[in-house]
Amino acid sequence: MKKKLKKESVCVQGGWTPRKGEPRVLPIYQSTTFKYDNSEQMARLFDLEDTGYFYTRLQNPTNDAVASKIAELEGGVGAMLTSSGQAANFFAVFNICQAGDHFVTSNTIYGGTYNLFGVTMKKLGIECTFVDPEWDDERIEAAFRPNTKCFFGETISNPGGHVFDIERFAQMAHRHGVPLIIDNTFATPVNCRPFEWGADIVTHSTTKYMDGHATAVGGAIVDSGNFDWNAHADKFPGLCQPDESYHGLTYAKAFGKMAYITKATAQLMRDLGSIQSPQNAFLLNLGLETLHLRMRQHCANAQAVAEFLENNERVAWVNYCGLKSNRYYELGQKYLPQGSCGVIAFGLKGTKEEAIRFMDSLKMICIVTHVADARTCVLHPASHTHRQLSDEQLREAGVAPDLIRLSVGIEHADDIIEDIRQALDASK
Repeated sequence: MKKKLKKESVCVQGGWTPRKGEPRVLPIYQSTTFKYDNSEQMARLFDLEDTGYFYTRLQNPTNDAVASKIAELEGGVGAMLTSSGQAANFFAVFNICQAGDHFVTSNTIYGGTYNLFGVTMKKLGIECTFVDPEWDDERIEAAFRPNTKCFFGETISNPGGHVFDIERFAQMAHRHGVPLIIDNTFATPVNCRPFEWGADIVTHSTTKYMDGHATAVGGAIVDSGNFDWNAHADKFPGLCQPDESYHGLTYAKAFGKMAYITKATAQLMRDLGSIQSPQNAFLLNLGLETLHLRMRQHCANAQAVAEFLENNERVAWVNYCGLKSNRYYELGQKYLPQGSCGVIAFGLKGTKEEAIRFMDSLKMICIVTHVADARTCVLHPASHTHRQLSDEQLREAGVAPDLIRLSVGIEHADDIIEDIRQALDASK
């Protein structure tokens, strides 16, 4: 039996085990297609009777090695890379939903995901109900319907920094016979493994901390293998009834614990094609090799910056679960005892214009759309990433008009704090 490695070692060694004479570093299999000796070998691959590679839209050795590493980090049975985190969230839900279905989601999720669920998926005939995680169980459970297929949330919400009570909502989802899907982008498996708290499926925007250098857009879906699809077969016909596009194959029967991720790969990726390129997967793997080191520095820096902001007279409020005064501190200690992430939400006293002057006065810290990479950056979500949302939707999503999202990088904390200090002085 192979010894189970600690997460730090998995970051470096997971996914790729070279044999004699093979490259020590995971190579880029930059090929669309793969050769076989006879027609029968290829036919068996198309019928899902054998494992192997025949077309990169479905599987690629570079992508599979990186997906395997992410699955091992999360403690899952399998994973699939996607072209972006947005694609990962869409595939994760769409894999078990079809027209006429419904799902429930936290309302404090990222603005792009909010729009995907509330607008675009509605056009596909899939309805979503947004709930406030702060509500009591009775009010949230009232949102579940007979055709509800999953519950969705973010470990740490983007941009508000709310900590999701994974165990509570996993139990709630399971009471209604549906899986809990968690976007674990901000925490990463280095700081939180949602499967250990009852979640069933995890998604990531690998563009963020996993890549860590703002070089490659990507996403991932990880399957825990723990949800019993057959126990709720009537709810999940796509997994528990024959798939006509694969000669009547039934995923739950043929693949057991791998049913969900196999269907996502063999059916959704086949038909929708939102693949991650092997080149991007290679870059993602380089980022994963230092993820455990970078997250430690992100969290240490963010803690120092959050404490500075909390004690600054120009700052109206700070939301960072590492602060003992924070309303999410206890949840943070439960789910994120080693640290949460580098993202801080805060607001300044004064007008919106003063907040804009503050951001424009920063010198080392840049205003960018991105978040969660090595460089410290800042954004005003209501004006930028969430500007498509109405004022009511912004309030529902926990995005205050004065909210500034600061993504603390891995530079020296003193330099980050000094840049914030001088920008606060300059914006008075």
